[in-house]
Amino acid sequence: MKIKFNKQLAFWTSSIFIFLICFSAKADVYNSTNYKILEPVVSSGGEYSSSASYQLQGSIGQIGIGTSSSATYDMKAGFLYFPFVSTPVVSVSAGNAQVSLSWTSASGVLGWTASGYNVGYSTVSGGPYTFGSSLGNVLSTTVSGLNNGTTYYFVARVEDALGNVIATSSQVSASPVAPSTPGGGGGGGGGGGGIQSTTIIFSGKAYPKSVVTLLKDAQVVSTTVAGTDANFQMTLGNVSTGNYIFSVYSEDYRGIRSSLVTFPVSVTFGTTVNVSGIFVAPSISVDKSEVKKGDDIAIFGQSAPNAEIVISVHSDEEYFSKVDSDSNGIYLYNFDTSILELGEHTTKSKAAVLSLISGYGQSTSFLVGSKNVSATTTQKCPAKGDLNNDCRVNLVDFSIASYWYKNTLNAAMKTKEIEKLNGDGKINLTDFSIMAFYWTG
Repeated sequence: MKIKFNKQLAFWTSSIFIFLICFSAKADVYNSTNYKILEPVVSSGGEYSSSASYQLQGSIGQIGIGTSSSATYDMKAGFLYFPFVSTPVVSVSAGNAQVSLSWTSASGVLGWTASGYNVGYSTVSGGPYTFGSSLGNVLSTTVSGLNNGTTYYFVARVEDALGNVIATSSQVSASPVAPSTPGGGGGGGGGGGGIQSTTIIFSGKAYPKSVVTLLKDAQVVSTTVAGTDANFQMTLGNVSTGNYIFSVYSEDYRGIRSSLVTFPVSVTFGTTVNVSGIFVAPSISVDKSEVKKGDDIAIFGQSAPNAEIVISVHSDEEYFSKVDSDSNGIYLYNFDTSILELGEHTTKSKAAVLSLISGYGQSTSFLVGSKNVSATTTQKCPAKGDLNNDCRVNLVDFSIASYWYKNTLNAAMKTKEIEKLNGDGKINLTDFSIMAFYWTG
């Protein structure tokens, strides 16, 4: 019996040794005063997340699905699976031997925080790009020392606090140009310098075959129809030199309007400004206004075709789920409400296609209770304060009002102020109070 036992022991010892050789690349140990993690559950390298208590550096398995907890730390559902940073919308304007760029701020969740930006450029589409030192947490820069007449391609990188690249914008292009020399005056007649103007080209993704609307300072200036691939492009000409706030929205196949994608644009005389990387966030709806606890609630909407949709359901904890949209951009996810507490909850979604990531769209709410009640499709809009007509009063409306604060209103904005605010034909603190009263978020 003793000999047989030793043979079995030798067999299992050698098996364990072979297993360790095959599946464990290192013998690192990650530990703190609160816990210790042994490989191969966690391996070094890859992206990371951190807090004041611990740092997690990559994973060879999807151990973060679900919720795990101990007396010293708690891992939220999907922590390893759904960290993201929204992609900046970049605008570019060419000048004399230089190109000016600006971009929207990137937002991150689940361990990633945008702490800085960097811009790279190349004379070849797709790179490789030349990057300088980190620009810090700024939203614009000018690349100088370029050759006039040469087309340059640019991308903006998003960096975390340690300088790691956590998102990259889509590519934009511009060709620096020398200023034109005024021609000699002829005899008489009208000539002379006209109104300084420029052209702006907007491009990005919305919903397949949807109507995409462009607003300039809260006024509709152009519309187009996205292609079957959800891509769209709009060109706005004869724009006077100045600074503007532009917004883009679309409507899904059921007529549900998306949230606004808003970005500032600065234009100068005689240039073409390219604004790329616009990605309209998914629309979202639910099939029940109240769902019986333990039953499924259908969360659905539309985005770009074959996009990865991340759905957030916000409760005392935030739960994340993932589903892909189909060739028409439509997505559907049946969420199990057994993990939710009784009461009101909200859900929202975002989309990713390749390196392009949208922000979260507007949220919709539902109640977890004791019965199932079908959702109605009628959307009740605020009586006042909704300046962009999206049936919500939020920071977008405040931004629109701020632009006109103590300035003379044009005819369209004056009509909107009379209809949506206090009706005195100007924007002042009274109007902001009205918006605060009707605030929906």
